[in-house]
Amino acid sequence: MRIATWLLLIALLAPAVQAQQAQAQSKSEKVFRATVNDKGVQLVEIAGGGYFFDPNRIIVRVNVPVELKVRKEAGIVPHDITIDAPDAGVQIKESLGTDPKSIKLTFTKTGEYAFFCGKKPPFVKSHRERGMEGTFQVVE
Repeated sequence: MRIATWLLLIALLAPAVQAQQAQAQSKSEKVFRATVNDKGVQLVEIAGGGYFFDPNRIIVRVNVPVELKVRKEAGIVPHDITIDAPDAGVQIKESLGTDPKSIKLTFTKTGEYAFFCGKKPPFVKSHRERGMEGTFQVVE
């Protein structure tokens, strides 16, 4: 009987521990500075899942094309990547899958622009509110 009680307790606590780990991971800043390749493009890879993006702070150059390769980690929870920066020439909302998806964009104005998961299940916090967001820092 004691073993069954322990197994039940572990099964009940595991999601809470995973949520705490995901929250802690989402709060740590992971910075990536894009460089321009020989084709004049900045390549950036982003992984999402468990209410985080990695990296979550990306530095790119203004008026230089960016190619994002985005994917989500394995799991059943759906995620997307949303960038709503029309003043900088970028508006994107793309679903994420486990296979990388290529998204091409060019920021036309310096500044900081959020990217986030726009998913919001009923009756709970949105993925963004749970920490699934990041920032593009667009520099000269």
